Amino acid sequence: MGDVEYVNWAGRIRLEWMGRPQELPPVELITSVHSFCFLDGKLMLVDLNERGWDIPGGHREPDESAEECVLRETMEEGYVRGVPTLVGLVKVDHSENDQWRPGGKYPKVGYQAFYRVDITEVLPFGAEFEAARRIFAAPAEAPRLHPRWSRMLERALAAAVSSVR
Repeated sequence: MGDVEYVNWAGRIRLEWMGRPQELPPVELITSVHSFCFLDGKLMLVDLNERGWDIPGGHREPDESAEECVLRETMEEGYVRGVPTLVGLVKVDHSENDQWRPGGKYPKVGYQAFYRVDITEVLPFGAEFEAARRIFAAPAEAPRLHPRWSRMLERALAAAVSSVR
């Protein structure tokens, strides 16, 4: 269906861009969410402690929906509120990962959900969580600024840019 790339995150993991689904997979299979936050055509990036420039995102809490998670992460890391729109999923497949164990932190096949967030409110930046600062940059600058830019991020950003509300 989409691009495939392999990463080494404690073992060989297959990532596949799935695009925007008709419906989300079961919430327990969505392990993390990520957001491309836009304000006046600019993309917000956050400087995450020990990781550098990134987009807001993180792991879903046990009783949290993917949309609730993206709004929480966006607020915690970027101090913005907005309207989220799902733009696509990345399938995270551990089938070739000899480090994966049943009952571990991640399902054998899980998903990362990517959202576009149209910012409606920018709050004073407090740096209370894991981000030290935020910037608003042209979307084309993201690959240069993000230290671990990937094909999956490229696909997700393209979907976010093309899904203007």
